[in-house]
Amino acid sequence: MRALDKQVIHLRGVHETAIVHPGAQLGKDVEIGPYSIIGGNVVIDDGTKIGPHVVIDGWTTIGKNCKIYTGACIGHEPQDLKFQGEKSYLVIGDNVIIREYATIERGTEGGGGQTRIGDGTLIMTHCHIAHDCYVGNKVIVVTGTALGGHVVVEDRAVIGGKSAVHQFVKIGKIAMVGAGTKVVKDVPPYVTIDGNPARVCGINIVGLRRNGVPPNIRAEIRKAYKLLYRSNLNVSQAIEQMNQELESSGELDHFLRFLRSAERGVSR
Repeated sequence: MRALDKQVIHLRGVHETAIVHPGAQLGKDVEIGPYSIIGGNVVIDDGTKIGPHVVIDGWTTIGKNCKIYTGACIGHEPQDLKFQGEKSYLVIGDNVIIREYATIERGTEGGGGQTRIGDGTLIMTHCHIAHDCYVGNKVIVVTGTALGGHVVVEDRAVIGGKSAVHQFVKIGKIAMVGAGTKVVKDVPPYVTIDGNPARVCGINIVGLRRNGVPPNIRAEIRKAYKLLYRSNLNVSQAIEQMNQELESSGELDHFLRFLRSAERGVSR
């Protein structure tokens, strides 16, 4: 009886027109709106609210206190011709907001089998997050943006509305992508980028201030930017100069690691 009572308590927030598979796991105070459909391998943690006409399927785990709005489609099979129906996952963190009609796909075997969305991220209306993407914590993905497969977006980056990010691209920490930008190469941390074709146009000084990066470190980031973008050095030469001339910090070390690991080339 105790197990049955617990299940009844959990289902109180489920609208009578919603369809919840018996195998789905719902935490406390979960709400599911009218006509939403929850698949059998879905796990939804405490306090998450699902709006009307939402479809959540596949091996999808959603964290605590998330909000998912009308018409979102989450955890479906990836749009990848190499996908052969293998078991794959979507993991969404805590306090994530997914607005109307956004779509997020599961991973593929070739990409590690998992798509992941970090804590506190906001995915706005009509965005698409493709298979095997990794989106970090407190990222903002603005209306109409599409991330191709295997894209990595580091913490606190902002991607402007109607941008298109090519598959396998990395966008660095606290980077700012302007609206309507076509991103085909890696975007280093802390910079702003805009246009089609995309061009790096400065440092995201507002983002650095908002995220508490102190003035002395911002000054070193500015020097690193000038070496990379204003000195006529290639990327390898700029990295060497940064190592020799700039004061080490967590932020600068991360900037250098990102440049060394860029696989699609660095946006210039």
